Amino acid sequence: QVQLVESGGGLVQAGGSLRLSCAASRSIFSISNMVGWYRQAPGKQRDLVATITSGGSTTYADSVKGRFTISRDNAGNTVYLQMNSLKPEDTAVYYCTAKSARYNYWGQGTQVTISS
Repeated sequence: QVQLVESGGGLVQAGGSLRLSCAASRSIFSISNMVGWYRQAPGKQRDLVATITSGGSTTYADSVKGRFTISRDNAGNTVYLQMNSLKPEDTAVYYCTAKSARYNYWGQGTQVTISS
């Protein structure tokens, strides 16, 4: 089993920035078919925010394009989500995930709260 631990969440005013980190107990982010960040607002569905493949290709939800950036370190044991120009609607619990045909790992989530 691989453990994923998110960090970097907190309270920030609209327009501010946060950088989320997800640390893996093993270097799986470089080999996983899909590494990504999801978020879930209170009473809402858990939605995909951003992904990065083993080849480095990235995708973003329309709601965060131009504001969020997903990346990973060269060793493949940490994935990041840089969040800029934050909006109140970005408030959610953010989860990182690593997926392949053999596994689907999830972190416990980190709370991000954006105040008006």
